[in-house]
Amino acid sequence: MKADVILCGSCVVDLPCLTVPLNQAIGADRTIAIEPITPLCGGITCNVGIALQRLGVSAGVLSCVGADQWAEVIRRKLSGEGVDSSWLHEHPTDPTTVVTVLIDKAGNRSFLVPDVRTATKSIDAAFVEQHLDAFHHTKYTIFGYFGRMPKLEPELSQLLPKIRAKGCKVVIDTAETGGDWLILQEILPYLDVFVPSRVEAASLTNRQDPRDMVRAFRDAGAPGVLGVKLGEKGALLQDADGSWIDLPAVEPPGPVIDTTGAGDCFVAGLLAGLHRGWDLERSGCLATAAGAFAVTARGGCSGISSIEALLRIVSM
Repeated sequence: MKADVILCGSCVVDLPCLTVPLNQAIGADRTIAIEPITPLCGGITCNVGIALQRLGVSAGVLSCVGADQWAEVIRRKLSGEGVDSSWLHEHPTDPTTVVTVLIDKAGNRSFLVPDVRTATKSIDAAFVEQHLDAFHHTKYTIFGYFGRMPKLEPELSQLLPKIRAKGCKVVIDTAETGGDWLILQEILPYLDVFVPSRVEAASLTNRQDPRDMVRAFRDAGAPGVLGVKLGEKGALLQDADGSWIDLPAVEPPGPVIDTTGAGDCFVAGLLAGLHRGWDLERSGCLATAAGAFAVTARGGCSGISSIEALLRIVSM
């Protein structure tokens, strides 16, 4: 594999169910009318990988799927989008992760996730190190989601220096509560980009002000780009030199259909800008535009079409 960005971690099939009234109990013996379900691939590997390809940055996936029909859904989609899936390994016993996404009319969602060990949770440092030499040809690698990689996370403090020694920059993305703060403190000194959501950053740092959250990451030794995704309020970023960048939210170019993957698309937009050599403010503007486009279509990255489309709705 020779890709600009390697994505390692969550690789799932999403089953989006529109529209489900999330403010009501489903209860028993009820029939709820929804739109036809079309399986989509999701997780950070698919969402960010496909978005990057559409933004002109080559991407490759390093992850695991099961020996089942769902794995073929992922392979076909990645192949069709030009994402290199040659390192998408098949686990002999653990199944592909399949997530049912319940989405209401406003685009809010809830997730039904497997209560068993799935293939992506088998990923550990030894699995990544099999391909260590390839990171020499890659500009960025993204691991995610931190908080959902039980075997890999305790080993990241030993793995990440080896990847950075190849000249590859490291990005971590989080989910839900953001993961274990003690483990994160061990790996922050090896991260070149870390921009969790406000909910995740608050849970990790036990702070409420986004600038205080970023200061906590910096105090723990993070050397690179830091920030907090603020949803409909935009984003806060801090460059490696300590300068602050407040990014306003971008108005979505259409109705909000599904907020799934908006954070992933933000990351894709940010890296697409940084990869081109843009400064952090310009890259951040592209990131907020990507997040705005993401919510206008069903699925984690379906709303992203091209970098030209993103640039038309932001002043850069």
